[in-house]
Amino acid sequence: MSKNIRYTNEPLGRLKVIPDFLPRPEDLVFRDEGVKVTIALSKRSVDFFKAEARRHNTQYQRMIRRLLDAYAEHHSRSLTARSTRPRAKAARAE
Repeated sequence: MSKNIRYTNEPLGRLKVIPDFLPRPEDLVFRDEGVKVTIALSKRSVDFFKAEARRHNTQYQRMIRRLLDAYAEHHSRSLTARSTRPRAKAARAE
């Protein structure tokens, strides 16, 4: 790896300009607005998340938060998809 690179003044050939596809730095630093809540969870659930968090070297509260975010995202998309479809009875009546 200590070999010197030797540059020459040769033509590079046909070049192709590609559009910038990288996100802006401010798009990489995202944090959702957090709301503190008090919730009572079962000991079994908390023990499970704590054990998994230790295995994956992360925080158990972060895992629970991501699980809830994924659940909310999934179900908010399915509600939107359902609400845009025509109802079965209305479609048959036409």
